Amino acid sequence: MEKKIMLTGDRPTGKLHIGHYFGSLVNRVKLQDEFESYILVADVQALTDNFNNPEKVRKNVREVVMDYLSVGIDPEKCTIYIQSMIPEVPELTIYYSNFVTIARLERNPTVKTELAAKRDVFGESVTYGFLGYPVNQAADITAFDATIVPVGEDQLPLIEQCREIVRKFNSVYGEVLKEPEAYLSEGKRIKGLDGNEKMGKSLGNAIYLSDSPEEIYKKVMSAVTDPKRIKKDDKGNPDVCMVYYYHKLFSNKEECNGVCSECKAGTRGCVACKKQLAENISEYLRPIREKRKYYEEHPEVVDQILIEGTNRARKKAQETMKRVKGAMKLDYFESDK
Repeated sequence: MEKKIMLTGDRPTGKLHIGHYFGSLVNRVKLQDEFESYILVADVQALTDNFNNPEKVRKNVREVVMDYLSVGIDPEKCTIYIQSMIPEVPELTIYYSNFVTIARLERNPTVKTELAAKRDVFGESVTYGFLGYPVNQAADITAFDATIVPVGEDQLPLIEQCREIVRKFNSVYGEVLKEPEAYLSEGKRIKGLDGNEKMGKSLGNAIYLSDSPEEIYKKVMSAVTDPKRIKKDDKGNPDVCMVYYYHKLFSNKEECNGVCSECKAGTRGCVACKKQLAENISEYLRPIREKRKYYEEHPEVVDQILIEGTNRARKKAQETMKRVKGAMKLDYFESDK
């Protein structure tokens, strides 16, 4: 049996952090043996709200790919490619735009949430590119005949939008496109160091996979703890402490139990607790940092992986486009042979 095709990816707007790691990267490493995987570096989508800073997007393409490789994503099992180098995707986007109304895009819950978070970027002047990115995402998915798309619950409306486009297209032109299914990620959203529900590049509350031990220590020491615990021997509540939250991710069960009981008893100070956590995080990420160092010292290897992956992806997208243009009667001269 042929493997089902899975598509996923990230915007190259910065290095990847532990939120990406627990939320999606661990899952991708596991799924790369189960599915034929395409992983896109979504530089076109990144430009929808970074169009005036293209250098930021450009320089982070390789950074994101190095993070992929360092956590165990295997380019022999996965096709890693650059979104902007697949011209069939924007062509499909144009065709699909005829099947989606502006009102439908404005009603998309994911788009509405993201627009609210980016009011400082757009104000009241939302660009066509940003509002229409779900259409572009549908093109990304269908260009590779992907039927599996790992997402969190907050992105389910984007997959449903894609499914609507596929159904409308097929109703007009025949059964050309494959309808994808959302694969709910087993990963969980990781809170930021400041207690924010989301760890984000732009929020300044993230620990990056490539952070040095010194950087990790500095960040952990700034993590939010129980605000009611003033003195070292005050009894604390670990359930409202971000340090304990991260201990549950990076420390063993025995250490976590010790942290919890000593915090509640007021026998462990926050500084000591943070130092232990910083050491544990640093040790946990050490193999990732070491593997990444190899790629940092050999950028030509990263480039070659991207070139080969993009070439493979382009061939697949060309096959899809041939079917699409044939169904749309746009295969001029080809159909007359």
